[in-house]
Amino acid sequence: MTDKTSITLTINGRDHAISVESRRTLADAIREECGQTGTHIGCEHGICGACTVLVDGEPVRSCLMFAQQAAGKEIRTIEGLARGDEMHPMQKAFMEHHGLQCGFCTPGFLMLAVGVLEKEPDISDDDLVDVLSSNLCRCTGYQNIIKAVRAAAIEMRQP
Repeated sequence: MTDKTSITLTINGRDHAISVESRRTLADAIREECGQTGTHIGCEHGICGACTVLVDGEPVRSCLMFAQQAAGKEIRTIEGLARGDEMHPMQKAFMEHHGLQCGFCTPGFLMLAVGVLEKEPDISDDDLVDVLSSNLCRCTGYQNIIKAVRAAAIEMRQP
């Protein structure tokens, strides 16, 4: 099964015309065909969440989605969070509240948190903790990650 299909992935507002096998995951296509290596691949089974990206605004485990399924959709990766030299409030909060740890899980946490807060800015603390529990931090830095996301949530609510 080496037949490839030509598709266009729109990542952070930029089109990437690529040719992929039907079994190619979105995570692999983003990293290897499109050169956006900020999306990390951890468990490759959808458990850890390190590969989380936003597809049409929804957090998605990109290791569980085929690249062909994402054709024609808006994909947002960690590279698309900052506006030029200005970091996204979530990125700033992770730095200020020491939510980075070793950094491997950070892109997935950032994309998950941004996706959730953009849809539900007034999410309760309990629901926020519940959502964040779906991603794994092998450094066990959860308290600082939660502090950072809560701080960013306040910042993101500002007009």
